[in-house]
Amino acid sequence: MKSLIAKFVITIMSIATSAAAGSIYDIPLKDIDGKQTSLGNYRGKVVLVVNVASQCGYTRQYKPLESLYRKYKDQGLVVVGIPSNDFGGQEPGSHEEIKRFCSSKFDVTFPMMAKVGVRSGPDQHPLYAALTAKDAPFPGEVKWNFTKFLIDRKGKVVARFEPGDEPDSPNVIKAIEAALAAK
Repeated sequence: MKSLIAKFVITIMSIATSAAAGSIYDIPLKDIDGKQTSLGNYRGKVVLVVNVASQCGYTRQYKPLESLYRKYKDQGLVVVGIPSNDFGGQEPGSHEEIKRFCSSKFDVTFPMMAKVGVRSGPDQHPLYAALTAKDAPFPGEVKWNFTKFLIDRKGKVVARFEPGDEPDSPNVIKAIEAALAAK
């Protein structure tokens, strides 16, 4: 009887936690200018969330990320850059410095968010806690800058790409095109 009650309590807690957590669209963010926002602004679109940094060996990926955005945005793709200073202190700049860097060096026009923590721990942003949780579709720690999560039009994470997966590689493009084709 005790184990049955324990299972019932765990089930109820799990349901309550899921309900409280809501959708990935409901997690608050701030944009690079400090305005309150969320991924909910992109509901119905395919979203590629990327933790970015200006002083990383992968920083060159801003160029193909911008190319992807420009090529597929009219079909419903949004690239969302989320700066983080969690890995090697490779994003030390202020929001204004990050914005200026992205604009001047890579002509970035895709949405940029405010800098957040992506590593697990007390400073991890709730979005990254949801993306990397044990019960997430692609669980596990973000290991470095330029990890990419692909979210379909319904808000479901459908792919994860590590930093070495170039944004314009065939496997990334295939996943994006498949997500765009699904209605």
